Amino acid sequence: MENNWKTKTLVLGTVLGAVSGAVSAYLLIKRAESENKQPKLSPSEGIQVGLGLLGLMRMIAGFGSD
Repeated sequence: MENNWKTKTLVLGTVLGAVSGAVSAYLLIKRAESENKQPKLSPSEGIQVGLGLLGLMRMIAGFGSD
């Protein structure tokens, strides 16, 4: 039972990550449909998204370390 919180945390993180990824893809598709073109991410947009995700992960990892 000691590792029960670890399992719950992993499952919750996986579900939240999948849901946020699906919502992001849906928004990207909706934007592309409104502009009548295929969704594309430029290399600079990809870098911005990646750095944003890294920043978010750093924030999450830093919770509770005060």
